[in-house]
Amino acid sequence: MSNGDKPRLHPLNSPSGQRGFNSRLRHSNQAYLRGRERDSEHPPISRHIAFVLLEHFSMMAFTGAVDAIVTANLLSRTPLYRFQSIGLEGGSVLSDLGISIAVDGELKTLDATGLDMLIVCGGYRSNLNPPRSTLERLRAIAHKGTTMGALWNGSSVLALAGLLDGYACTVHPDSRASLEERFPRVKLLPIPFVIDRDRISSAGANSALGMMLAVIRHQHGDDVVRGIEEILACDRGPDDIPDRPMPVLEGSAALPDALRAILKLMESNIEEPLSIDDLAHYAQVSRRQIDRLFHRYMKTTPSRYYLELRITRARRLLLQTSAPITSIAIACGFTGAPHFSRCYRDFFGVSPSQARAAQRL
Repeated sequence: MSNGDKPRLHPLNSPSGQRGFNSRLRHSNQAYLRGRERDSEHPPISRHIAFVLLEHFSMMAFTGAVDAIVTANLLSRTPLYRFQSIGLEGGSVLSDLGISIAVDGELKTLDATGLDMLIVCGGYRSNLNPPRSTLERLRAIAHKGTTMGALWNGSSVLALAGLLDGYACTVHPDSRASLEERFPRVKLLPIPFVIDRDRISSAGANSALGMMLAVIRHQHGDDVVRGIEEILACDRGPDDIPDRPMPVLEGSAALPDALRAILKLMESNIEEPLSIDDLAHYAQVSRRQIDRLFHRYMKTTPSRYYLELRITRARRLLLQTSAPITSIAIACGFTGAPHFSRCYRDFFGVSPSQARAAQRL
């Protein structure tokens, strides 16, 4: 082709364009497509998944999880998954986008016989304190051996039902402080998604897809997941498609080890803050070196950063729970409510009580 010539483009809906698209998928998925030929001899087990949609659930998180299982079904002669959407009451549930989704039934009448997985889908404005009957129903379903999962902040509902005690999970950052404070027996991890035995959880919209791909990989192998990734990433170049999800790093890899150790110490000691001298001792660096690290990488002083960390945690507890302001102040390392109120007003321009009143309105 000469430099002046333009490549011929075939629209996807034209016969030539469709043949080219199918050819690329077939070439990329040869291993799994060969496996499909054996499906008729040994059909895979079709697993049943129920998505419980809370009011104002995250539409993007829900569709990301569903996209993975629907695409998995496209790669098999027989469906690998059956799924249904469930509401707490009524025939439809309002999403965070203001779009109502018709559901297939209600949680109280859900037939859990043969149910393999139940996933609670939360969202930014979802009510995380459902009625006792909902919690009892979730416990009854889990008692049957069903894998219980959560999207966005659905982990808070599972934790309230006592279904995450002794398990690791994740949750959206806006709900992290509340879950840590209310459920100390739950091991909360600051990563996109967590799979711990028969409990799965994801913290946001993008990680919902990653979580379901990890589940599918465990149940059906790498070839299926590679096929799903090829289809869902069909609008990207081959160099842009990763063979595996990118690893999750704790903190930034660009930060010095000493600074990352200090940041972790701060995050782990909110209620009883460590002094700068203590931080220097545990991190095995000098106080002067700590000052230099924070000035260079964090653009602030260590004391200011530590205070911001605690006041941010306090704000989340203030707006996400009904705990007394004095209790929140003590839980976040302040000497009392007056000290906390002064710091809070300095940061946010209003008192803690004013912020909570505005949140309720």
